[in-house]
Amino acid sequence: MIQDKDKIQIKKIFADKMKHPVTLVNFTQEFECDYCRETRELAEDISTLSDKIKLETYDLVKDPEKAKQFRVDKIPATIIVGDRDYHVRYFGIPAGYEFSSLIDDIIDASQRKTRLSEETKVRLKAISKPVHIQVFVTPTCPYCPRAVRLAHQFAMENPLIQADMVEATEFPQLSNRYNVMAVPKIVINENVSFEGALPEPQYLEQIGLALEEKNQT
Repeated sequence: MIQDKDKIQIKKIFADKMKHPVTLVNFTQEFECDYCRETRELAEDISTLSDKIKLETYDLVKDPEKAKQFRVDKIPATIIVGDRDYHVRYFGIPAGYEFSSLIDDIIDASQRKTRLSEETKVRLKAISKPVHIQVFVTPTCPYCPRAVRLAHQFAMENPLIQADMVEATEFPQLSNRYNVMAVPKIVINENVSFEGALPEPQYLEQIGLALEEKNQT
């Protein structure tokens, strides 16, 4: 899944930047799942590039308790766990531009810190109610990784936040439900949505709007 020349480069990046162990949790099944095999093989390849990366693989149907534990309801799914479950989810294969998001998320999880501004971190820690962010992407979208990375870093900073990358073409019913016409399309708590890769402050404002609307309903 990863070319040899890229493996060499990624292995060096991991060696330079990874500090603590990280677990990749992959949910799959053998039949009737587009890209499950490819996603599993991608996770297997990545796990060979550092002795700090451990891979756990589960079957969505055969391991229902694990699926419940990790809040997985569709496959393929990839979860990144550091010193805790950061509620960082990839639903669909993290290919194309999203591969870089996966690598950066692994590094952040290993370093136990994000690359967000201190002001953003303070504002995130003040959030006291659950937030669910879904970022719809396609592998060929150059603007999607920024939207995914910000959502995932938000989740790493506050355990009340879950952030999902959702590959739009792999989950057409979900894309239709949220009227995904362009990507990145971000849906927060079912009641606020927007398109485009917003900067940190504006992204946070959308989370605030979602929480305010939830309080009013």
